Amino acid sequence: MRKGKVVWYILVGMNLILLLLLSLQYGRNLRMQEDIAGKVLRFHVLANSDSREDQALKLAVRDAVGAELAEALAGAGDREACEKIINANLNRIKATAERVVEEWGLDYEVEAALEEVDFPVKTYGDYTFPAGKYEALRVVIGEGEGHNWWCVMYPNMCFSGSVYEVVDEEAGEKLREVLDEEEYETVLSSGDYEVRLKCLDFLREP
Repeated sequence: MRKGKVVWYILVGMNLILLLLLSLQYGRNLRMQEDIAGKVLRFHVLANSDSREDQALKLAVRDAVGAELAEALAGAGDREACEKIINANLNRIKATAERVVEEWGLDYEVEAALEEVDFPVKTYGDYTFPAGKYEALRVVIGEGEGHNWWCVMYPNMCFSGSVYEVVDEEAGEKLREVLDEEEYETVLSSGDYEVRLKCLDFLREP
């Protein structure tokens, strides 16, 4: 009987230690995600639906908005400057998206806003961002119920000439400059705690 109690106490103690370690790891991961989120700005385009036409329209809107913003954002030295540029151009961004929708012969409404968005774990090139809240330029086409597209707008990991889907070495170095060493290695690594980069991933299917 005494031996059984000892074993029971050992098991309870081990479970408590395990719960404590899991709690500490969860807290660390949460803080890491919040730190990373505070240093990047993402771009998010939501299609009206998953129909072939709506998904193609989503990419056309992405391309048009990306072309509008690429030059303006080229001079953004930090996230705050990027945010100011986006806020100053929200009407222009919306008008650009609406023009594309009209050119396609559709009448979907478009919303464009800089807001906090819940993202699941996302991978962009070699980089994986953890799930959590991130500030993002969010363009919603129509009902916004279709498959979405996203990338990292600041630091610029979306605009590389006319190519939006390639995360080149220069983009990786820009990310390294923004994040500290631990954050960068977390985003770059794969495993249980995946963290992916996408803010100006304009031309990439999730």
